[in-house]
Amino acid sequence: MGRRRKLPDASPSSSVRQRAYLYIHRKITEGELKARSALSELELARELGSSRTPVREAISQLVAEGLLEQTHGGIFVVEFTREDVLDLCELREALETYAFSKVARLGLPQSEERERLHQLVQAVLDLKEELEKSGKTALDVEGMHRFIATDFSFHALLIGLSQNVRIHKVVSETRVLMRVFLMRHKGHSVADLERIYQQHKELLEAIERQDVAATTRILSMHLQESQRERLEEFDRHKREISMKNNMPNYMEIYKPNISLS
Repeated sequence: MGRRRKLPDASPSSSVRQRAYLYIHRKITEGELKARSALSELELARELGSSRTPVREAISQLVAEGLLEQTHGGIFVVEFTREDVLDLCELREALETYAFSKVARLGLPQSEERERLHQLVQAVLDLKEELEKSGKTALDVEGMHRFIATDFSFHALLIGLSQNVRIHKVVSETRVLMRVFLMRHKGHSVADLERIYQQHKELLEAIERQDVAATTRILSMHLQESQRERLEEFDRHKREISMKNNMPNYMEIYKPNISLS
């Protein structure tokens, strides 16, 4: 007889641990907990109405996933450096290039996934047209959430078609990290959406005609531009923080010289 597979832990403690994990994860991904924010096991346990054990286990999982770091001074939300941004972008490009090239080489079958890819390409165009009609210069927060979900789904679906579960897992985790710690401070413009739409469209067309060279070239250009934008956004954000921290206190500079005599 073969080895019996161990069933997933479905105990009540597992359920509480998962709830704690999702609760903390949401606080981070939605920006409630910022980079360098300290976490308190006791406070989180109180918020969840649980003991500290499932919170501690959830924190350990988030540390392993790279969202939190544990030091002698406590537990903190990770803060990215410029080198971290470059590392993540390079890792994503290497893995997606392999996965997309494999899909192009194998061929894209007529399937629900293929139809879904075309719908996701169209969704970016729809966003662009909505933005044009609105008269706004850039997507608002809700619009950016829609774009990010669409873009993530397009790339994730193609990676999934490569049938490499490990690559899919690593790239998904990488994109979550980038989304959490490199939140955009401005939405995409009409020109941005037009460019991304064209790149997604050309990329899908190259994969459909099984042109591996074109697939690699278009994807590289697409991801290099994404990397440039991410780095520019990172640098801009750091400059803003630096200016804010170094700005002299207004009241100290302009303190009136009042004489009581």
